[in-house]
Parts: sequence; structure tokens; C-alpha cells
Amino acid sequence: MSKGDNMKKMMVSGALLVALAACSQQAQEPKQVALDNEGSKLSYAMGMDVGRSLSQVGGDIQADAFIEGFKTSLAKGETRLTQEEAAKVKQSFFQKRQQEQQAKMEAEGAANKKAGEEFLAANAKREGVKTTESGLQYEVITPAEGAKPAATDTGTVHYKGTLIDGTEFDSSIARGQPATFPLNRVIKGWTEGVQLMSVGSKYRFYIPSDLAYGPRGAGPKIGPNSALIFEVELLSIGEPEAKPKAKKAGK
Repeated sequence: MSKGDNMKKMMVSGALLVALAACSQQAQEPKQVALDNEGSKLSYAMGMDVGRSLSQVGGDIQADAFIEGFKTSLAKGETRLTQEEAAKVKQSFFQKRQQEQQAKMEAEGAANKKAGEEFLAANAKREGVKTTESGLQYEVITPAEGAKPAATDTGTVHYKGTLIDGTEFDSSIARGQPATFPLNRVIKGWTEGVQLMSVGSKYRFYIPSDLAYGPRGAGPKIGPNSALIFEVELLSIGEPEAKPKAKKAGK
């Protein structure tokens, strides 16, 4: 399915779901129906899914107009809007919603960037914090001597990641499982920072947003243009050795 087809499908489904969600908010408490056959149960189950999934989606949806359009279409009657007119209305709605979300994301990104820059500027003045040419900041928690990984190497680490306000968003320590990755396939701050480390050392990295996830952010906790803090312990360089399989008794 093409990107255009996916968008159309999303718009049509989204508009219906938005309407149903808003309708449930505006309409009076629905009269209970008997769930005594497969059709009524299926209909109710589908209604549950829609309400649960899109209960938070808004829009200027008017219950009476929605119900009229729904019933007319269900009965294959003559609708008061052509397909082309309906498509334009839905497209306009989703374009407006997308613009609102983009504006919100940009505002959040600007606030995060300012907060990150102010934090890093103050942090750079603390004793023990060093700043590289790229803007990456680090401090050594546990020093170690020995070989350091190259960008093309694979490293195994334990780490904890937080926002500058202390919110933890990821931790291999909490999972109880070290992470192994090629250094050139992670965020720039990690690629640069882990190369400073020797096996057995532990560093704390303060990573500007442009060396992290930038304006995209990552997941529900890392907003756009967020500066990040990582505590990283380098356990080994190279792929970890596979644990030998336990021998069965008698062999």
C-alpha cells in the first residue's frame, strides 16, 4: 500500500473515530440494548474499541449531524455531502490538527533547547566537568587504564539515561541486562563519549540535543531538542562471549 493510500485510510478512519469519540461526549447516556445475538455483541465490541482508543481526540463534531450522516450511509441513502466534499472537509480537519501538533512540538522544542543550553552552560563551570570541541560534556566517576574503543568497535555497557530534570527514561541496570552495540550506530554523543573510556571506567555524559535526538526527540519521555545525561560503565570491547551451554547430567 502506498503512502498516499495509507494517509487516505488514516484520514477516513480517523475522522470516523473522532466523530464517534466526540459523539459519545455530546450525546446523552445511550439507552442500553440487549446483547442477545452475535450482531449486537459485535457492534458493541466495535463501539468499545473506538471509544477506548479515541476518547481523548477532540474536534468540532456535532452529534446530530454525525448520526444523520452515519445512518444515511449505513442505509446506502443519498448523503447531503458528495464524496469529494466530505473528503475536503476531513482533509482540512487533519491538516489543521497536524499544523497544531507541529506548532506545539516546535514550541516544546524551543523551550527544551533553551533549558538545555542554560543547564549545560552552568554545568560546564563545575569542577571535574570537561567539554569537548563538539560540545559534549563529561566527568569521570570511576577511572581506568587500558585500551579504548574505536568508532567501528562494538562495546558492552551498563548505563542509565535521564533528562536534565532527573527523569529517568532508560536503564540497562534496571533491566539487569548490559547493552551491546556498535559505537557508530548510536547517537553522536555516545559515539564520541564511549571512545574516551577504557574498560572498567564509568563516566557521566552531558549531551547537547544536537548530539542526541535533536528536534525529533525519542519515545514518550524524550521531547524535541532535549539535552540528556547518561551514566555509562564500559564493561568490554567487542562482542561479548556466548555463555557455554550447560551439559546434561551423564554427559
